[in-house]
Amino acid sequence: MNRFAALLDRLAYEPRRLGKLALLEAYFRETPDPDRGWALAAMTGALTFKNAKAGLIRNLAAERTDPVLFGLSYDFVGDLAETVALMWPADETRANAQLTITDVVEGLQSTPKDKLPEVVASWLDRLDEHGRWALLKLITGALRIGVSARLARTALAQLAGKTADEVEDVWHAVDPPYTDLFAWLEGSGEAPSVSTTVRFYPPMLSHPIDPEEFAPLNAADFVAEWKWDGIRVQAASGKDANGKHIARLYSRTGEDISGSFPDLVAGFDFDAVLDGELLIKRGGGVQDFNTLQQRLNRKSVNAKLMAEFPAFIRVYDLLAEGDDDLRVLPFIERRAKLEAFVRAHPLAPIDLSEMIRFDTWNDLSAARADPSHGGAGIDAEAVEGVMIKRRDAPYLAGRPKGYWFKWKRDPMVIDAVLMYAQRGSGKRSSFYSDYTFGVWTEAGELTPVGKAYFGFTDEELIELDRFVRNNTENRFGPVREVTHTKTKGLVVEVAFEGLQRSTRHKSGVAMRFPRFSRIRWDKRPSDADTLEALQKFLSKGQAPPS
Repeated sequence: MNRFAALLDRLAYEPRRLGKLALLEAYFRETPDPDRGWALAAMTGALTFKNAKAGLIRNLAAERTDPVLFGLSYDFVGDLAETVALMWPADETRANAQLTITDVVEGLQSTPKDKLPEVVASWLDRLDEHGRWALLKLITGALRIGVSARLARTALAQLAGKTADEVEDVWHAVDPPYTDLFAWLEGSGEAPSVSTTVRFYPPMLSHPIDPEEFAPLNAADFVAEWKWDGIRVQAASGKDANGKHIARLYSRTGEDISGSFPDLVAGFDFDAVLDGELLIKRGGGVQDFNTLQQRLNRKSVNAKLMAEFPAFIRVYDLLAEGDDDLRVLPFIERRAKLEAFVRAHPLAPIDLSEMIRFDTWNDLSAARADPSHGGAGIDAEAVEGVMIKRRDAPYLAGRPKGYWFKWKRDPMVIDAVLMYAQRGSGKRSSFYSDYTFGVWTEAGELTPVGKAYFGFTDEELIELDRFVRNNTENRFGPVREVTHTKTKGLVVEVAFEGLQRSTRHKSGVAMRFPRFSRIRWDKRPSDADTLEALQKFLSKGQAPPS
């Protein structure tokens, strides 16, 4: 674990992308199989342990440390793995005993649930604080080292002098600990074989665009379609080498989510890979993301849930059909093939994302501002903007420049009063960086309406943290209540993507993606918005007065 621990420690403190790539490449080159493969799996989110959870770690810590001291320490540090690693009673005579990441992974996978606490405790006894930290990070899965799955695969590509897309193309043909993948990268084995159609293709992503950036672009070179308020998926279906029919539904990151949507997958009777948006349709119209969430991440799905939240896919690209990889074709040619494909499969749980008619950027701007009159019809409430794509764009993995753009609808904005604050996690564990804010009710009281932990700069975070510490009225465990009266308090401008009714929240509403837009040091708390004004957003009303 020492080598893995050293890698995690250096990655956590390395801010540069190139620096992280160099560290990863060196680790993969110098570390033998299968240790490097298990480390790769941990960093790409491919490792899960059925019986090893954060609760196990808390219980072990409670047995070995004073519970009050542990609670105070956890509150201050803000990270479970770091807290336990530092507080665990160390046996200095056995510290740094050899324990590999392979030993840990195989142990977690094979040890019965009732024996696991004893085994994990013995590992913690054998390691120093760095090894304990890495072990606990591995168990909880919350590495927080600034390494995405894409970055890890880019490091693999650099290791072998290949492109990241080449690694992406074979990624779903390999499993941890990836010995065949490393053999191919190092030239001692064949490239992993992937079925032509029943596979996941690395998605093509878009760049946000602002109105002033349209000037050098010719509208005739682009097409546009609605940006839907769902999740990006790929529907893959076809036959394996033995002629057996296979159907899969993948998330944007390549996770197989077929088990959560058996009603969808059952209708995949085609031989193709489709790119699109997973949505819920009820009463003939597409529902908002809040409705879709009722079906996401469900471990079990029954007939009642499927009937209450009927899912479908609104497709906007055809990546492969039969044995033909279509990604190299211009978008407009793929679109023609997609339209023909949808016509040929009318019973499949898919429909076609309609194109937006426009001749000038002003036309598109008008459609974006009013989707119901721009062609979205009954589905207008589920639109969160427009997608703009070059007619001649091939389908390229990652986020290539100049091909796809997203122009989201302007966020909704309110002025709210800061009410509560809590320390963040990881590098923010010493700052009060998680904030709860509220608006005024008709009775003249503040009611919480949302939480946000981003949208401010590092400099603003220091100011916010100082304000919280200097204006704390009460403490509730790790939460500080901040002074909030009509005359004293802090007003923050909050931007959010949507608002839904909610029975789970005291205010009766729930925000989607709230974040700080700016800090209103110039405003008094009495000038903040009201719940009545906020509720106007439920019908896509105008912004409340600021």
